[in-house]
Amino acid sequence: MSVETYESSVVAGPGGVMTEEVGVITGEVTVRTVVTGERVTVRVQYLDADEWYEVEGSPLGRAADRGAHLHQEIVQAVRRGMPAGLNEFRSPA
Repeated sequence: MSVETYESSVVAGPGGVMTEEVGVITGEVTVRTVVTGERVTVRVQYLDADEWYEVEGSPLGRAADRGAHLHQEIVQAVRRGMPAGLNEFRSPA
């Protein structure tokens, strides 16, 4: 199974990014999107820190051909602020 990993550094927008482990983080962060088969895991860390935190709502299912594109959409959402985690990326049931 192939694994695609994408990383970008960005300043989190108003409201920061909601994580599972520590709640909201703010400021300069690195966003890592890992696509493994049909599973997309999104984690963030404070810039140059050691600890990674899973974004609330991760993992996501993957739509076809959306690895790099989905990562860029998530990075843009972090720039705007993601206090509700990945809710906007969830497909309606």
